[in-house]
Amino acid sequence: MLGIDLLILLAAYIGMEGVAWLAHKFIMHGPLWSWHKDHHQPRPGKHFQTNDLFFLVFAIPGFSCLAIGLEGLTWPFWVGLGITCYGLTYFLVHDLLIHRRTSWFGLPRTKYFQAVHRAHRAHHRNPHRQKGHSFGMLLFPRKYWKS
Repeated sequence: MLGIDLLILLAAYIGMEGVAWLAHKFIMHGPLWSWHKDHHQPRPGKHFQTNDLFFLVFAIPGFSCLAIGLEGLTWPFWVGLGITCYGLTYFLVHDLLIHRRTSWFGLPRTKYFQAVHRAHRAHHRNPHRQKGHSFGMLLFPRKYWKS
């Protein structure tokens, strides 16, 4: 049974990239721009942003699925674990590696993470809610693989 559980976890993890892309493009750059705006227009010395509230938005369904499926380790548990693992990836890649909200990481060295960094920088070049691009975190257009 562990094989199907891992497939559910992976499907939830991979699916979260799509959920994050859609939420970023149509919610964060749409009706909840007021939460997301300070992420595009950061102020030096301010460690927390209103944008950090989205952590809760994504953590609630992940935690809920973990709690619902915990007894017997049913499929909601594995979905919740996939969501939670994506959240951890987001924190490590987006907050620590790309935005360097701590000094734990330097500039990315691998070709993939350099491309992630370029795509994200391109997304932030436009500080306004319209005309954005590269809304994903782990998947992005091929052109960012080039230096």
